[in-house]
Amino acid sequence: MKFNGTMLGGAMRKHYLPAYALYYQKFLQAYAAEGVAVQALTTQNEVDTDQDGRMPACIWPQEYEIQFVRDHLGPLLEASGVPTKIWMLDHNYNLWGRAMCSLEDEKLRKYSNAIAWHGYVGTPDMMSKVHDAYPEAEMHWTEGGPDYRDPNYLTDWCKWGATFSEIFKNWCQSVTSWNLALDEQGRPNIGPFPCGGVVTIDSKTREITRSGQYWAFAHYSRAGRRGARRFDSQTNTTDLHHVAFENTDGQRVLALSNPGAARTIELRLGDLGASVPLRADSLTTLAWK
Repeated sequence: MKFNGTMLGGAMRKHYLPAYALYYQKFLQAYAAEGVAVQALTTQNEVDTDQDGRMPACIWPQEYEIQFVRDHLGPLLEASGVPTKIWMLDHNYNLWGRAMCSLEDEKLRKYSNAIAWHGYVGTPDMMSKVHDAYPEAEMHWTEGGPDYRDPNYLTDWCKWGATFSEIFKNWCQSVTSWNLALDEQGRPNIGPFPCGGVVTIDSKTREITRSGQYWAFAHYSRAGRRGARRFDSQTNTTDLHHVAFENTDGQRVLALSNPGAARTIELRLGDLGASVPLRADSLTTLAWK
């Protein structure tokens, strides 16, 4: 379906867009038949790069992506009753302008009113630019992960805690890591990048080791529940990262990432207050009603 006739790089040929939409429909229906409901999909991982032909990839010009979702995939899924949502972009923060231009298309928004983000290039506040223009649009963070060669791979929980707090503060509703599980050399890996897993599974011993990102996920996912709403949190220091949620049952949650020395902070919420000791290089989750 691509001009170059290979899985590596290249771009879609426009006359195959209806067939590609049908492929997606059949894929979703087959999974549903096995009891696996797919919440959402995107047109292509990282639409703005073909990875220089070094790995399976496909570049999608913006007008192709809009046309595919607006005229083919969206109507097909709607007509067949497939409830899977469509998320646009699935690429880096610095493409926030492309995301805004896509959402300008009113007919497109009928089928897709969500943006998927990657965290490799740009800064999280770029997502807020899109939210400011289209506050009703959903945002989801769909890719970012550790490097297995990083000497801090097992202990960089503070870095990931800070990353997650900035993602949520800039209007994302979910965080997905890439990859989930790889071996000690980042395999299987069909691309040129040194990816690590949320966990590493030793190829010989089958021993499982947990990354710093794993422990950051543990803090956020244990206390923050589906349907929670973020509320504003502020501090007078720049080296303490934080984000606050309220769960649907009224429980409130504050996640704190302290990359520096041990300290005690004063927590205030209305008339309530508490002194909270934080360990050095730590993640702390507080939950209360």
